[in-house]
Amino acid sequence: MSTKKTPKTPAEVLKSLELSGQEDLDKQIKNWVLWDRNEATLDQVIEAVHDQDWQALRVRLCNRIPFGTAGLRGGMRAGFDSINDLVIIQTAQGLAAYLTDSYPSIQKRETQGVVIGYDGRYNSKRFAQLTSAVFLNSGYKVYLFNRMTPTPFIPFTVSALKCLAGVVVTASHNPKEDNGFKVYAANGAQILPPHDKKIYDAIMANLEPKPSSWDLCILTESLLVEDPYRQIYPMYYEMLKKLLPPAHLETNECSQLRFIYTPMHGVGYSFMREAFYQARLKPLIPVPEQKDPDPEFHTLVYPNPEEGREALLMAIKKAESEHCTVILANDPDADRLAAAELDPKGRWKIFTGNELGALLAWWALENYRARTSKPDVSNCIMLSSMVSSRIVGAIARAEGFTHVETLTGFKWMGNKALELQAAGRTVLFAFEEPLGFMFGMNVADKDGITAATHLATMACHLRTTRSLTLIEKLREIYDTYGYHATLSSYYTCEDPELIEQIFERLRNFDEDLPGTYPKCILDGEFEVVYVRDLTKGLDTAYADRKARLPMVPSEQMITFTFTNGFVVSLRSTSRDHKLRYYTEICALPEEKEWLELDDRLHHMTDAVVEEFYQPNVHGLIRASQFDMQ
Repeated sequence: MSTKKTPKTPAEVLKSLELSGQEDLDKQIKNWVLWDRNEATLDQVIEAVHDQDWQALRVRLCNRIPFGTAGLRGGMRAGFDSINDLVIIQTAQGLAAYLTDSYPSIQKRETQGVVIGYDGRYNSKRFAQLTSAVFLNSGYKVYLFNRMTPTPFIPFTVSALKCLAGVVVTASHNPKEDNGFKVYAANGAQILPPHDKKIYDAIMANLEPKPSSWDLCILTESLLVEDPYRQIYPMYYEMLKKLLPPAHLETNECSQLRFIYTPMHGVGYSFMREAFYQARLKPLIPVPEQKDPDPEFHTLVYPNPEEGREALLMAIKKAESEHCTVILANDPDADRLAAAELDPKGRWKIFTGNELGALLAWWALENYRARTSKPDVSNCIMLSSMVSSRIVGAIARAEGFTHVETLTGFKWMGNKALELQAAGRTVLFAFEEPLGFMFGMNVADKDGITAATHLATMACHLRTTRSLTLIEKLREIYDTYGYHATLSSYYTCEDPELIEQIFERLRNFDEDLPGTYPKCILDGEFEVVYVRDLTKGLDTAYADRKARLPMVPSEQMITFTFTNGFVVSLRSTSRDHKLRYYTEICALPEEKEWLELDDRLHHMTDAVVEEFYQPNVHGLIRASQFDMQ
């Protein structure tokens, strides 16, 4: 054990250290020692200096964790490349400076202010408190939840209290080592470009922590801090209940259907219990080992409902012991929803995000008609992202509402939904394949609590009125609107230049001629009818060949639509070194040979991956499991 005693002042610490002699690294070591007041992370850096571990110090101190539209997310440890007290303070100072520039009115900042919440992870409460201290010292009203809250409560509060911004400290479904800092704009939706870049610039201009930023005494002394829980909690459930027509509440009350629930060691249980009470559903039966918040997530390898059966093993065991046929699961911050149902042969069907999207889209329309005296379906909107199933579009064409496709991520769907609502449209539903669902406009983001309440209500309605299971209803949706089946996975490539080369080959496909793309696969067996390249702003489905979705030059994103209803989107971002693919077969209602369609989906997916990505040629590494990002 080291007998070194850390001197009391930063100056004394620096004087005692023998630095690397590398100018850029030594500057960052000095900054860390001068700025960090957290003993644990400060000691990590000091120990590394004593051990002359310059390579590790360079990685941690000479790189900065990126700030994007989802804010920050990363591992908790010392270093500017990670999540820790110092980085949280720097981020909060930058965000406060950006908002002050955006809202010069002192009155606005002191009355509308910001809302801050946190989940049950290690350090989440402390990071939320440090963020609050920064904003209070910057003259902001701060609505700080003093207990763990689901992520959807933060955008809901932004809208309900007309806040200037919202922050939730969460890493959602990431491993226990991670945490994050997610930002919502004044409209209650996630921030969009270029605001992320502007916030990042403000962070870089405010790196040195003010001494007051470390002092949490202000949380008990300031008149500008308030816990909004007692005000927001009933408001949230009142709004949720307004989306449930009286007839469905009565059906829920009479139904004997019971539900097993797991919050995956997260914050969801007490909030889901209240939602079920308000919806007059039978009380939830929780998985006892996973009911309470636990930052260790001790029964799960990954606290992520996208893991499928692996994540739901304990819930399945509980369901079988309780003779329940439906399982609901939220991720740890309760913004995503997973579900499973027992089929007639005693097997558990774990629904994909696209299957739940199909069910909830159908239900959103059914629910709207039931709660509205004079429904105007032609004015209604549903949204989904470009890598999610096109089933909503098929339902829209048949039923007469409008389907809107957006770029990937709820930041795009939430903002687009608000824009459409402001134009007088009725937004019913939005979804994205990774188990994200937005039901109505109470929260302009995914909300696992509201989605779970509606899925349970749908299940009760189907059982009571038609003796149908969710599985049977899904088959009926496909039978009515056309079978839709999807596949998605990815290959890993650590060479960004190779990733660009792979996509550039697809853009210069015919004898290296620019602007030429593959016209077919399998030697002409299946032909491409449209190409959409959002990296370049191209869409051949339109006469002017201009994409209607926003151009994203910083990402690789090409979609090929084939004549037989097969669609593939190929995507890669600079952040994760993955070559992703999302494929779907979109059949017409009269096409009933579903097993044949499944075979065709797999056959064409294999061909597209082999011919477009050429994994064997480039030495790409296939995903060992479904992508969990």
